Amino acid sequence: MPQARFGLDAWLCGATAALLAWGLIMVASASVAQAEKITGDPFYFFYRQLLFVGLGVALGVVMYCVPMRQWQSSSRWLYFFALFLLVMVLIPGIGVTVNAARRWIDLGVFRLQASEPVRLALIMFVAGYITRRQVVLQHSPKGLIVPVAALLLPCALLLAEPDFGATAILLGVVFLMLFLGGARLGYYAGVLLLALVGLGLIAIAAPYRLRRLLNFTDPWADVENGGWQLAQSLIAVGRGDWAGVGLGNSVQKLLYLPEMHTDFIFAILAEEMGLVGIAILMALFAVIIWRGFAIARTAEVNGRLFAAYLSYGLSGWIGLQALINMAVNMGLLPTKGLTLPLISYGGSSLLTVCAMLGLLLRVDYENRAAAFGVTSAEDPS
Repeated sequence: MPQARFGLDAWLCGATAALLAWGLIMVASASVAQAEKITGDPFYFFYRQLLFVGLGVALGVVMYCVPMRQWQSSSRWLYFFALFLLVMVLIPGIGVTVNAARRWIDLGVFRLQASEPVRLALIMFVAGYITRRQVVLQHSPKGLIVPVAALLLPCALLLAEPDFGATAILLGVVFLMLFLGGARLGYYAGVLLLALVGLGLIAIAAPYRLRRLLNFTDPWADVENGGWQLAQSLIAVGRGDWAGVGLGNSVQKLLYLPEMHTDFIFAILAEEMGLVGIAILMALFAVIIWRGFAIARTAEVNGRLFAAYLSYGLSGWIGLQALINMAVNMGLLPTKGLTLPLISYGGSSLLTVCAMLGLLLRVDYENRAAAFGVTSAEDPS
């Protein structure tokens, strides 16, 4: 365990602890009807989420204890291992199909969603590349070849599952990192435009995605079929009004809103806690993003580039996914199948986010250690 005398970021730890506790409360509330129907135990999902929180905190501690220099040296191998997991998902008999999407590997205790570790591995890989090749990235279009290729490989595998939401998140985070890494604006804008056009074409190419887009524009036109989920989500958000109907008093969680404890838990939170609850939730995520970017900036100023760009990527990923999930629940974006970090039920997502936060705290620790002149804690970036 790293020396405690350097302390921890109180804001980051406090916001994380608050969201984890709030997530447990909301999973217990939102899943009660679904759990009763499936297992006969209304707190089945709560107990499992409590286990995932314990495992997530333990994983975060492990990530915190590993120096940045080791993560940097292992970033390529972790990337290829993550690609291997995505390939395994597509193999019949190994990948588990749920709702016509093959995204999981059954580990017995729980199902691993392979797109979760691949995001972390890709962020590490791109951070390592920017650290090594920043001069080329800033002055030549050749500097974009490797990170874009590294992005396209997992995106192609994710689309084969299919998992359009994870693909969109990967694109957003990697292009954020390249922008912050100083990619020449003209080349960057051209590649970004091509990526957005490609993403748009992919979105309308599959019939089910096109239906989602049409249902998104007017869910009430087909409210008994394709528009049902979004319509029920909007009803939940609308019922919340200013202060909500009260914790545990949601009506939409009573099997009206599908995925009420996973992708659409924000709608139940909005119904039970209203606009006040939404504002507090957004404030907590804003604290995590603020502290993550502050930690990244400190590392960048001190010349610890791998730690800096890793932190930018991790903070951007958490913020972007939270924003997209909330926007989907409020009908501002088409349904993506993305969880709300630290709040939604799900082991893969929770473990990955806890690992990311452990890494952010490690970067912060090394920043503080460097300020005290403890050079052994620094990575070689």
